[in-house]
Amino acid sequence: MNGTFQSGGQALARYLAKPAGRSEPLPGLILCHGFPTGPIDARHSAGTFPELIDRAANELGWAAMTFTFRGCGGSEGDFSLQGWVDDLRAAIDHLIAESEPSGIWLVGANTGGSVAICVAADDPRVRGAALLAPRADFDDWAAQPRRLLEHARDVGAVRTPGFPRDFDEWSREFRRFRPAEAARRFAPRPLLVMHGDDDESVPVADARMLAEAHGSAEMRLITGAGHRLRHDPRAVAILLGWLDRQRITDAL
Repeated sequence: MNGTFQSGGQALARYLAKPAGRSEPLPGLILCHGFPTGPIDARHSAGTFPELIDRAANELGWAAMTFTFRGCGGSEGDFSLQGWVDDLRAAIDHLIAESEPSGIWLVGANTGGSVAICVAADDPRVRGAALLAPRADFDDWAAQPRRLLEHARDVGAVRTPGFPRDFDEWSREFRRFRPAEAARRFAPRPLLVMHGDDDESVPVADARMLAEAHGSAEMRLITGAGHRLRHDPRAVAILLGWLDRQRITDAL
């Protein structure tokens, strides 16, 4: 990471890259990581994302940024869904202030994709979005919020003793945000939905639900791929190709 920005009083770590020698307004990209799971704990969230950001900037010509949500990586704070939504909104503001892009595109992996579509739906500055193995809702978390909180503490996404101060409000957020409804509101802006057909964490049905709610999404199913599409070269190639088409369209 090569900088920070503020979100609700928390300092969030970010990595920003721009192509050298370009002075004209560039399309802006924000890449959002997912919720930390067992072997990939919160400390290492988005660890490989700067490499992808460099490719988007240097090979495709984007003003590209990734960051770690509160409770993850080098960022302060503790995980809450509302907090992550606020963090992405602050990230958009920060990239606009730093780069004055021609528009904003969001790419999100897993939970980061679900948060991205929820934010994008209500922000006209977002021109397109790509979701990698997204969940269509947070109903499983809403059904067992204490188990999720325990997991968040185990992986280090919740570090402050006594957090959250209002557990009921913290858990209500999982029903407040509805990615599938957000996808419907996001239309007709461009949406790419990718999913592995061997995803062990999120059913393919979630991706189909999001694509159908949008109505004109580009749906790509990756044969034999699991949940972590960021590490599947086929998915990365599809994503970079989609981003290049978005950049070309933006320039017309």
